[in-house]
Amino acid sequence: MRKRLNWKDWLIRLGIIWLIFTLIIYPNIELLSGVFYKNGSFTLDAFNKIIRSERAMSSIFNSFILAISMVFTVNIVGTLIVLLTEYWDIKGAKILKLGYMSSLVYGGIVLATGYKFVYGANGIVTKTLTSIIPGLASNWFQGFGAVLFIMTFACTSNHIMFLTNAVRSVDYHTIEAAKNMGASPLKVFFKVVFPTFKPTLFALTILTFLTGLSAVSAPLIVGGKNFQTINPLIISFAKTTSSRDLAALLAIMLGLATIILLTLLNRVEKGGNYVSVSKTKASLKKQVISSPIWNIVVHIIAYILFLIYMLPIVLIILYSFTDSLTIKTGSLDFSKFTLANYANLFTDAQSFRPYLVSVVYAIVAAVLATIIAIIISRIVHKNKTKFDKFFEYGALIPWILPGTLIALGLMFTFNSPHLILFNIVLVGTVFILLIAYTIQKLPFSYRMIRAVFFSIDNDMEEAARSMGASSFYTMVRVIIPYILPVVLSVVVLNFNSLLSDYDLSVFLYHPLFQPLGIVIKQSTDETATLNAQAMMFVYSVILMIMSSAALYLSSLFQGKRGKR
Repeated sequence: MRKRLNWKDWLIRLGIIWLIFTLIIYPNIELLSGVFYKNGSFTLDAFNKIIRSERAMSSIFNSFILAISMVFTVNIVGTLIVLLTEYWDIKGAKILKLGYMSSLVYGGIVLATGYKFVYGANGIVTKTLTSIIPGLASNWFQGFGAVLFIMTFACTSNHIMFLTNAVRSVDYHTIEAAKNMGASPLKVFFKVVFPTFKPTLFALTILTFLTGLSAVSAPLIVGGKNFQTINPLIISFAKTTSSRDLAALLAIMLGLATIILLTLLNRVEKGGNYVSVSKTKASLKKQVISSPIWNIVVHIIAYILFLIYMLPIVLIILYSFTDSLTIKTGSLDFSKFTLANYANLFTDAQSFRPYLVSVVYAIVAAVLATIIAIIISRIVHKNKTKFDKFFEYGALIPWILPGTLIALGLMFTFNSPHLILFNIVLVGTVFILLIAYTIQKLPFSYRMIRAVFFSIDNDMEEAARSMGASSFYTMVRVIIPYILPVVLSVVVLNFNSLLSDYDLSVFLYHPLFQPLGIVIKQSTDETATLNAQAMMFVYSVILMIMSSAALYLSSLFQGKRGKR
């Protein structure tokens, strides 16, 4: 039975409806209006410009080529590193796993910058290769191959998180049964083990494709003039008012492509048949590679991958302790190691400012997104009216919208000369970025928190109500403490992912309050000062430390949740 709403319920629902409409729905309506309606009439001028633009059409083609290529490379590398650490008996697997997990603690603009430093014109790998191959161009690490290389090793973090659990859940009884029937190790893997990965791999394929389609950092850093994708071109178009409608149209096309692909892939997924395991499971035992030759080959591959993952991190750490001249020459001189760069970070207000800005933005947005997610989850979970399902759809809309579409929608809304009511919250560009961060993290926060609401025992609420507790008191003193470990984990993960954001920041940051992602990107430009390049390494190291600490805290919170 539906329950009657009191004035507090109505007030909360009206507030959430206003937020969803003002910050999510209306900005996209304003964006569409700005593209297709000019001077009071419908126009396809922006669309015609895109069609006639060789640069725009090339960027669209490149984005799809990158996304399709990543489906193969990321799944191959991601699956391989999980098998190397979880399925096969590899010496030093624990150390290897730490290296493979490095993409969890740095990514985006920081990761792309790190790879450019290693493989770029002044990188240590490039200097080594040019000494072996004299005719090799110093800018060899550029274009499609460089972008695909970076994106491949940047996006295997999802495999580490999700596919690892799938491997560990394989029933060892089925493996033993197949071996007893005379199946070879290769046949056991492809006929018994691998089919159980299909649901997880399919979900990872969707994530990988969408990530490649909306890639920003890697194409921007190493794509060069010959390999531009959609989002970097959107950033370029958005910088000038005259071409902002083209940027908006490209973002809309990217959003439509995302929606269509999600719909099609979900239909395919529902039609899939997957192998199930027995009800009495046995823990998986690592498989020894019986062939000595293949055992050596697999070990070599494992440690080459480890080197690829770890080289940027190690060099970033080492160069953060060197002076500007050493960084410029791309050589390592341990006699010139110094703590001056770190001292400068904590003593110079100008150097520390980007950290302070990013931390404030990240923590406020992470908390706001989580609070809104809790409120919406509560409304959807209680389901007091037939309209409460709307709130779930409203919270999940940003999940299918590229970050560029969110950013451009807010830009068009902020510049709108009418409907002042909807611009009350947009009081300045300082707050627009905060709003964009909050919207971007709302779907993730909602999905995580709504899941934990289903684990709440209704008897707890009934007991609280029978003792005279109000709904608000029950929520604060009973529900929140129960879900607190998950809530804190969500806040930490949101904070971690926003700390070095570039994709949204590049559109909406205030010139006086530059976040860390913008400062790091600027340090990669040809016009950057040596001091800026030196500080980039320090920023990256501190970010990795903070990200590692955030992941550790998240695991602690989840551990507490498990005990509860």
